[in-house]
Amino acid sequence: MKTILQNGNVVLPDRILAEGAVVIDEQGKIVYVGRAVDLPEQAGETLDLGGKTLSPGLIDIHVHGGRGVTFGEGDLAKNTAAYSEWVVSKGVTGYLMSVAGKSSHALVEMIKRYVEIFNHPPQGAETLGLHLEGPFLNVEKKGAFNPTWLRTPDLSEMKAYEKAANGWIRQMTLAPELPGAEAVAQFCRESGILAAIGHTNTSYEWAEKALREDFKHVTHTFNAQSGFSHRAPGVLGAVLTSDAVSAELIGDMVHVHPGAMKLLLRCLGSERVIAITDAMAGAGLIEGVYELVGHQVIVKDGRATLEDGTLAGSIATMNTCVANLVKHVGLSLSEAIKMASLNPARVIGVADRLGSIEVGKDASLIVIDESINVSMTMVKGHIVYP
Repeated sequence: MKTILQNGNVVLPDRILAEGAVVIDEQGKIVYVGRAVDLPEQAGETLDLGGKTLSPGLIDIHVHGGRGVTFGEGDLAKNTAAYSEWVVSKGVTGYLMSVAGKSSHALVEMIKRYVEIFNHPPQGAETLGLHLEGPFLNVEKKGAFNPTWLRTPDLSEMKAYEKAANGWIRQMTLAPELPGAEAVAQFCRESGILAAIGHTNTSYEWAEKALREDFKHVTHTFNAQSGFSHRAPGVLGAVLTSDAVSAELIGDMVHVHPGAMKLLLRCLGSERVIAITDAMAGAGLIEGVYELVGHQVIVKDGRATLEDGTLAGSIATMNTCVANLVKHVGLSLSEAIKMASLNPARVIGVADRLGSIEVGKDASLIVIDESINVSMTMVKGHIVYP
């Protein structure tokens, strides 16, 4: 039986359609998007949106966990299920797991276990694959990473990860200035893996070259990378002057000042910026001490930090990041939603079925109010929240 959603506003890729309607078929695909008054009469279950807004589900391509879960630790299947079931309440219908390992062997074994989970996915938000943040990072910009987990890029090691993943690695973050990084990035591009600059202390010239070649994405822009000055523009300068690169932006209002967010958006446009959380286990929980990439992290006063004060991921949720972009940066709702749905879907190669409300795509949708609070979440046509 078809499902008919009506009596609400519908967020489209280029605008918000007032008094719209969406029809979903028995396979969980969208078969109609348009004005409710133009909807042909048909049989099905009607869900009244009550004047709220229907949006594409949010996609987080950089997240380490939440609600007590740290990806890569503990019972992976149980923790994945727990996270997927929780995060739909925050509007997320799909996500990449950002993971790291203390050794190449440990990371290969972790990847293999995740592949088994991805082939038998849990209920709730979709597991869209893996984001390897490391181990090929510059220790000078390690951020919260344990330096003993980091090493020089090695092509044979990267090939071992790719073989173990069987196509499930979507993104690889590495520092382009390290010896061997160019070969790894080229292999990633040829294998359909998004190579991203991150945790790097390289120069403007080297970063600009990398972004013209095999690196097409930037991990948490502004953070853990060489900054900008008028005589040494650094990685940030290369990003701001790029023509095609996509760039992540942590929207928690802690990692990046709203003025810096506006600068990034003015240079790249909302089409090339991807909202992320970079969230860790403490997201969705009370203040306390949690684990992240080999360190203890203190969550207090809205921040997640190491004992020395270094920021260690965030405790943000995706719906809050979208609300921040609207309230503090001045984006329209449709722009902010696109940065958290269609843009990430495009960069990881799933925009053919996710990221926007269009005929033929999966009905992975959310219903939100004006404050971006989530009242309903649907994944592939099935209501999974509340």
